[in-house]
Amino acid sequence: MEKIDWNEIWKNQMLKQIGSHQAVDCASIWEEKENAKRFWEMAQENGGERIKRTISGISISSDSRVLDVGAGPGTLAVPLAERVAHVTAVEPSEGMMNVLQDNISEYETDNITCVQKRWEDVNVEEDLEGPYDVVIASFSLGMPDIRESIQKMVEASSRYVYLYWFAGEPSWDTHYRTLWPSLHEGDYHPGPKCDVLYNVLYQMGIYPHAEVFPLKHTNRYHSIEEAVEYSKSHYKITTKRQESVLRDYLENVLEKDNDSLIMRNSTTRVKMWWEKTDR
Repeated sequence: MEKIDWNEIWKNQMLKQIGSHQAVDCASIWEEKENAKRFWEMAQENGGERIKRTISGISISSDSRVLDVGAGPGTLAVPLAERVAHVTAVEPSEGMMNVLQDNISEYETDNITCVQKRWEDVNVEEDLEGPYDVVIASFSLGMPDIRESIQKMVEASSRYVYLYWFAGEPSWDTHYRTLWPSLHEGDYHPGPKCDVLYNVLYQMGIYPHAEVFPLKHTNRYHSIEEAVEYSKSHYKITTKRQESVLRDYLENVLEKDNDSLIMRNSTTRVKMWWEKTDR
C-alpha cells in the first residue's frame, strides 16, 4: 500500500476522463452564460434545503472569512455572504462568473470578492485575501494534480477545509457511458471518486471526518429542443448526426411532467472535512 501513489491514480483517472471527453473539461462546459444561468436556476429549484443543510454543517460565524473554490454561480457563496464577514469566490469559467456577478448585484451583496482563475493558477499570496477561517471546494475537484490543489487549500486556510465529492456512479456518468460510443466512437471514462480522494488525503497525513449522503434532483425543460440545446456542450455535439443521436436518447429518458420534461438524477455524495490541528 505504501508504494501506491494515490495522487497518480487520481491524475490518471482524471486525464482519462478529460481525454474521453475530447478536451471538454468542467469549466469549459459553463463558458456560455445561458448554461450557467440554467445551472443556477436548477440549483435553486432542487437545492434550497440541501444548500441550507450544507451551510448549517460548516463551522462559521459572523466574523468568518471564507474561500469558495469553484464557486460557480454563487450557489454557496451568495447565501454564505449573508452569514459571514467575507467570501472570496474563485471561479474559472466566463459564464459562471457572469452569473455570479449578476447574483451579487441582485442580492446586493458587498462582501464577495471574485477571482476568475483556475484554482491551479491561483497564487495564494498574490490573488487571495487570506488567511481564511474556512476553505470550501464543493464538487469542484476536477484538478488532475489533486494533492497540489489540496495543499494550496490547506495553505490558504487558518482552520477548516471542507471537500465535497462523489461516491459510486452518478446518474450522469451512466448517461455519458451509454451515449459516448455512439457520439464519438470511443468509450467514456469516469473520473476518480471519493475512495481515491480519501487515500490521497491519508498519504498527505490528513485524516478527515466523512459523511455520506444520497441526493436526488431533477433537471426540468420546457421542450425537447431546450433539453438538446442545454445538453450539447456537455456531450460536445458538433454535427447534425450527433445532435440527432442526443435527441433520440433524450426523448427516451426524459419523463413528462405536466407541461415540462424532466430528467431524474441521483448521486451519492461525500463530505470530507478537517481542522488543521487534526493533522
